[in-house]
Amino acid sequence: MAASVETLIQLYFLSREEPEMLGRTILWLSALVFIAYGLVSLMSPAIPAGFAGLIMSNGDAVAEIGAMYGGLQTGVGLFCLMAVFRLEYYRAGLTLLVTVIGALALARLVSLLIGTDTVTAYTWGALAYEVVTATLAAIALGQSAGTKREL
Repeated sequence: MAASVETLIQLYFLSREEPEMLGRTILWLSALVFIAYGLVSLMSPAIPAGFAGLIMSNGDAVAEIGAMYGGLQTGVGLFCLMAVFRLEYYRAGLTLLVTVIGALALARLVSLLIGTDTVTAYTWGALAYEVVTATLAAIALGQSAGTKREL
C-alpha cells in the first residue's frame, strides 16, 4: 500500500510539470482497463459473473451481464480513448471518470457498510481501483481548469 501512495505522489508532482500528463495517463489506463474487461465480459459473461459471485440463471441474466459489464464498460473505455486524442473530449473524459467511477466507488462503499456478508478481494480491489481512478481524474481535472493548451 505504501508503494501505491508513493506512486500517486510521484504522479501528482510529475503532473505539475506537464499539466496534461496525469490526465492523459489516467485516461489511457482507463481506456485499456475498460476496453479489455468490457470485451472479455461481452465475449464470456460468465467471467465477470464468476468474479463477482453472481449466478446467471437465464438468458436475461446473460444479456444483462453482457450489456452492463461488456457493452457499457467497452463504451466508457472508447470514450476515454477519444479523450486522449481529441482535445475537445479531454475534460469530458476526466469528468466522466470522476462522476461515474466516483459514484461506483461510493455505491460500493455504501453497500459494504450496510451489508452483513463478507466480501472477497474482488470487491476490495474494485473499490481501490475506483477510488484511485476517480481521485487521480479529479486532480487532473482541477489542473486542467482554465488551460487552453493544445494536447
